[in-house]
Amino acid sequence: MRILLIEDEMEMASWLMRALRQSHIAVEHAPDARLAKALIAGGAFDVVVLDLQLPDQHGFELLREIREQGHHLPVLILTAQGSLQDRVEGLHRGADDYLTKPFEMPELEARLVALHRRSQGRSQAHIQCASLRFDGNHQTFWLNHSVLSLTPREHSALEVLISRVGAPVGKSKLAAKVFPQDSMAGPDAIEQVLHRVRRKLQGSDVHIVTVRGLGYMLEPLPASPSREAATT
Repeated sequence: MRILLIEDEMEMASWLMRALRQSHIAVEHAPDARLAKALIAGGAFDVVVLDLQLPDQHGFELLREIREQGHHLPVLILTAQGSLQDRVEGLHRGADDYLTKPFEMPELEARLVALHRRSQGRSQAHIQCASLRFDGNHQTFWLNHSVLSLTPREHSALEVLISRVGAPVGKSKLAAKVFPQDSMAGPDAIEQVLHRVRRKLQGSDVHIVTVRGLGYMLEPLPASPSREAATT
């Protein structure tokens, strides 16, 4: 299990990291929202532990941005703000759990394990990026109001990308999901698959971009004046 700890109090953060690592839990630390967003965009975390009083942005606002960007990873709010109103607001904004300071480490560890376990079995029933929608229950992609016709490999590639909207997926990781281990596909085969997917998304409001050195990323196209006029 890999944890992202977003906590600005360095003494608290150091203590938590030592305790978690002693329990064989990998942990990375972000002291502010800016670094937290960069780490979430570039890393694969199992659970986020979020303090609310950050120096550059309130934790609730950071949580809202995380969810709006399509990140479905579990978030546990860990804070001294323990009023009923704070707990309710945190859960409404997309938190999966809420623990107030002071706390006992065994309880925190148990909650992290439970969140991770639940997320492994969580059905991503509906994931959306602009007008592209993935129906996980029926394993179907919809573009606008029509089913998107995809080959199995195209489907696998697009499913990986839409599960991490706005974050790059490495070429080797994507290829491993698309091609079986015994495949004779060469290193550039994934680019051929993505070329075909790009053609099928052409003319829509979503596209696949190449992020040099990081991989490929699915993201919505910026609204153009003509598109905005068409929707008004």
